[in-house]
Amino acid sequence: MPDRPQPDPPPALELLVHGVAGASPAELLGDPRTVRVTGDSTAAVFRRAEDADAEAHPERYAGLPVPEAYCWSRLTSGNGARALWLLLLPFMVVNLAHWARPAGPADAPAPRAVRTYGVLVRILALSLTVLLIAAACEVALDLAAWQCAGSATCTAPDSRLGFLAPDGGGWWSQPGRRLALGALVPTALTGLLWFLSNRTWSAYESQPPPAGAADPDTASDTAPALGRPGFWYGRRIVARLRAAHTAAGLLTVAVAVSAPTAAQDRRTAVTSPALELLGWITQTLLAAGAVTVAWVVCRRGRTEARPDHRLDRAAVSLLPGAALALLTAVLLHACWSRPGWTSTGRLPGDFAFGVIMLGQGLCVLALASVARHLHRRAHDPAAALRGLGGPAVAMLGCALGGVMSGGVAQRVADWMDGGATPGMPGAPLAGPPVLLSWQAAVLPPLLLVLALLAAWFAVRATRARRRLATAIAAEYPGESPDEARSRRIAGARTTAALTDSAPWFVGAVSGITLVLGAGALAGAWLTGRVPGEAARGGPPLLDAAARAAQDAGSWLIGLGIALFAAWGRRAYRDPAARRTIGILWDVGTFWPRAAHPFAPPCYAERAVPDLTWRMAGWTGRTGGRLVISGHSQGSVLAAAAVWQLPPSVRRRVALLTYGSPLARLYGRWFPAYFGSGQLTALHRDIDCWRNLWRATDPIGGPALPGPDSPEVDRGPLADPLAYGRSARHPLPAPILGHADYQADPAFAAERAALLTRLEGPVRAAEPRPAPAGGVPDQRPGVSKGRAASADPPGTAG
Repeated sequence: MPDRPQPDPPPALELLVHGVAGASPAELLGDPRTVRVTGDSTAAVFRRAEDADAEAHPERYAGLPVPEAYCWSRLTSGNGARALWLLLLPFMVVNLAHWARPAGPADAPAPRAVRTYGVLVRILALSLTVLLIAAACEVALDLAAWQCAGSATCTAPDSRLGFLAPDGGGWWSQPGRRLALGALVPTALTGLLWFLSNRTWSAYESQPPPAGAADPDTASDTAPALGRPGFWYGRRIVARLRAAHTAAGLLTVAVAVSAPTAAQDRRTAVTSPALELLGWITQTLLAAGAVTVAWVVCRRGRTEARPDHRLDRAAVSLLPGAALALLTAVLLHACWSRPGWTSTGRLPGDFAFGVIMLGQGLCVLALASVARHLHRRAHDPAAALRGLGGPAVAMLGCALGGVMSGGVAQRVADWMDGGATPGMPGAPLAGPPVLLSWQAAVLPPLLLVLALLAAWFAVRATRARRRLATAIAAEYPGESPDEARSRRIAGARTTAALTDSAPWFVGAVSGITLVLGAGALAGAWLTGRVPGEAARGGPPLLDAAARAAQDAGSWLIGLGIALFAAWGRRAYRDPAARRTIGILWDVGTFWPRAAHPFAPPCYAERAVPDLTWRMAGWTGRTGGRLVISGHSQGSVLAAAAVWQLPPSVRRRVALLTYGSPLARLYGRWFPAYFGSGQLTALHRDIDCWRNLWRATDPIGGPALPGPDSPEVDRGPLADPLAYGRSARHPLPAPILGHADYQADPAFAAERAALLTRLEGPVRAAEPRPAPAGGVPDQRPGVSKGRAASADPPGTAG
C-alpha cells in the first residue's frame, strides 16, 4: 500500500462459492479457460486465465471486481470410496442432533443444561456404534457360526460350511471355535470404521485457522460460537471419540463371544476351575473396559475458545489397543477344547438388543426434557418443533440404525431358512432375536402413516396453489392473464413453501416411530415370540394382520437394503451417482463430528479455513475490497468464514448471499448457531451484507426477521422475470427457483452497491503490516509454482 491515498478506487475481488450441486470453475466463472490460483485437487481457488495477473494490472478492472471461484465439491463427492459413506447414514443423523439444540438464554447461560444435552447425544451416538457391531455379531456369530453351522441344513458335506459340521469331528466343530472364527467379521467391520475415520481425520479436522486471524484471548463466551477460533478445529475431540468407539466395537465383539463361553464353563462340571476363573477375569475386564469407554465419551467435549492442538495420548493409543488385546484373550479362551458342547437355539441376543433399544428411547426422552428446558429459558418462535428439533433428529437416527442393523439380520435369516419364516413353526433355524421381527412388523404401519401424511400435505398444497393462481397475473402490470402460466408459477411457489412444513413432518415421523418402537419392545418382551406366533389363536383379523405385517416388513427391509447396496455400488463406479450422494452429504456433514467420530467427515473444517485464509491473505496483501458471494450451501460457508475474520479484515469484506438457507433451514434446525440473535449479530459485525431470495425457491429465504430484514434482504425477486412473451422476452421466461440468481438484474446491482459501500472504509483504513506470526504480506501476482512464492499454503495469490 502506498503512503498516500490513491485517486483510483482500491482493487476489488469477488470470491464465488457454489452450493450443494457443485459446479466446475468454468461454470462459475463463465469461461472455459481457467487457472488454479491456490489449493489442491480436492478444493481450490480458480480464476479466468486472463485474470491470473489482475493485481499487476489494476487499470483493466476500473470499477469492476476480479472474479474468482472457490470449488469444494470434491470434499464430499470425490473418489469412489465416498460410496462407503452410505453405511454411515445413522451416524451422520445423530451427529446433527448434537448441533440442533436450542440456543438458551444469552444473558444467563445454562452450561449445565448444555453439557447434559451434549452428553446425552454422545451416549446415543455410542449406542448406535454398539448396535451396528451387535447386528454384525448377530449375523456372523449367532446365525452363521452358532445356528447354521450347528445344523445339518447348512453343514452338508458338499456345502461351503461343511468343515464346521458338529458331527464331523474337525477342529472347528466345537461351538467356541466357530464363534471365534465368526468374530473376525464384526472385528473387521470395526477396523473398517476406524480406518475411514482415521483417513479423513488428518485431511479434515486438522486444518488450523490462520495464525493471528483471531485472538483467543479477546474472545468472549457471549461471542457467536461460529466466530471462535477453535470451532472449525475438531482434531482432539474426533481422535478421542474415535478411540472410544473403536474400543466399544471391539468390546461388543468380545462380549458376544465371552457370554456363551463363560456360561458353558459355569454350568459344566467337567470344566477345569482355571478355565472358569479365566472366564470370570475376562468378563470383569470387559466390564471395566465398558466403564472406561463410557467415561471417555461423557467427558467434556469440544474446546471452541481456542484451537486445541493437544491429543489425549492415553485414550487415543491405549484404549483401542487394550480392547484389541482383551478381544484376543477372549477368542483364545473360546478356542479352548470343550468336548460335549453343542449349539442349540439362539445366542442370548434378545436381551441385549432390547436393552439398547430401551436405552435409546429413554435417552431421547431425557434429551427432549433438556431441550424444552433450554427453549423455555430463551423462547425462539422460529426454532423447529418448539425446541424439540434435536430430539426428533436423534430419534430418526436411532430408527435408521435399528432398521439397517435389524434388516440385515432379518434378510440373512430368511436366506438361511430357505422358504420358511424365521421364528415360525417348521423353520429349520431359530432365527434372529424376536425383537428384530417385531421391528420389521412395525415398518408397514409406519409407511402407511407416512403415506397419509404426504397425502394430507399434497391436498393442502393443491388448495394453496389454487388460491395463489388467482393473483399471479396482477404482479406483472400490463400483462394479459394466462391461467396455465399462473398455475405453473403458483405451483412452484406452493412446492417451495412445503419446506416450511418439514419440521412438523419430521416431528410426526419421530413421534410415531417412538410409539411404534415402544410397542415392538413391549410385544417382544411380553410374548417372547414373533408377531405371527404371538397373534395365533386371537381374532382372525388380528392374526392375519400380524402375519402380513411380519412378512411385508421383512420383504420391505430386504428391498430397501438391496436398493441401498445397488445405489452404493453404482455410486462407487458412476461419478454422476457419486455426485448425487455428495449432495446429500453436503447438507448433512456441514457440522463437525462432535458426537460420532464414524460419521462422514465435516467438509466445513477444510472449507471454512480455506476461505478465511484466502480473504485474510488477499486483503492483507492488496488492501482492496472483497465481496464473498455464496449460493445456497455456499452462503453458509461464506457466513461461517466471515465470522472467523478479525475486525480489521472484516471491514474490507462484504457478504452477498442468494438462495441462502441461513435462516430458513439452519436458523430453524440449529438455533444455537444460526438463530435470529446470531444472524443479527453477524449483521452488526459485517455492515455490508445483502441477501437475495425468491418465493419459488424451496431452500432460500429471508436472512433476518423483523425490522432488520430490509437492511439485508431483497426479495422476493420476480420469478419468472417475465410473465408472457414480449419484445424484450420473445420466448417464455423460465421459472428459475433455486438456480441462476446471477441472471436477475438485482444481482449485479447489489454487488456494485456493496463494493461502493466498502470503498469508504477501505480508504479510511490505515495500512498496517500483518502481525507477527499472522497472515504474511504477500507479493503481487499469482503463484505459478513452488519457486514463485514463499507464502504458506492457502495464502498464495
